[in-house]
Amino acid sequence: MFRNQYDSDVTVWSPQGRLHQVEYAMEAVKLGSATLGLKNKTHAVLIALKRATSELSAYQKKIIPIDKHMGITISGLTADARMLSRYMRTECLNYKYSHDDVLPVSRLIAALGNKMQTCTQRYDRRPYGVGLLVAGYDDQGPHIYQTCPSANYFDCKAMAMGARSQSARTYLEKHLNEFANCELNELVKHGLRALLDTLPNEDALTIKNVSIAIVGKGTEFTILDETATADYLWDMEGEEERGRPTEPDVEQDNRPPQVPPPDEGPRDPIPAVAMDTE
Repeated sequence: MFRNQYDSDVTVWSPQGRLHQVEYAMEAVKLGSATLGLKNKTHAVLIALKRATSELSAYQKKIIPIDKHMGITISGLTADARMLSRYMRTECLNYKYSHDDVLPVSRLIAALGNKMQTCTQRYDRRPYGVGLLVAGYDDQGPHIYQTCPSANYFDCKAMAMGARSQSARTYLEKHLNEFANCELNELVKHGLRALLDTLPNEDALTIKNVSIAIVGKGTEFTILDETATADYLWDMEGEEERGRPTEPDVEQDNRPPQVPPPDEGPRDPIPAVAMDTE
């Protein structure tokens, strides 16, 4: 009722013990286009749904490489993601310069969480309005991490976020036990099927609105090009067509209505097609 009295500053608590500015930032993440990450024993995969702001603009990039062993996909404010990705790249570069080795994924996520948490304490900073899914591979194996504007971060087996992402999470939870032992190609197809559930029924996945990135054992972080993406989409569509039940022949039902012969007496009028346009 009196929410607007307590949401003007990130350091002001409401009587219910909530920080409304942080909740607003988390709502910005839910409005972003859907993205997901999943992993098996050797690889981690990121799949993102790209969105065009208008028909005149190109599709916005959703997957950002950080280092040769790590990358992120975003949901929320792209400008905030650009700042965080630059910070992550700097941390990887400094660690590489000092230790001559790649930065462990868990260590970078902890530093990133501390940076994001600073914005929930200082009145002169607003929270970052972006959620990240971080995929990486180090000596501990593949990783999928999720970060939130509240500065919480989670180590996940699979995760989806963004608009209509609940359908994707339902699919991931249903097939979670299959991911660990499946091959890389099947893992990517699982991700595409989960992402397809986030789309309206009339839309489809295409090489223009989907991005796929892979990292894992013996594989540096790579964003697949349109040719490789098209192969996965083609295989997935072929499997769906093979599994679809055959439909009976309905050619006779599609014929235009026949005019009855005049010697049969009066009949009720037969309705024609409501709209027949070319």
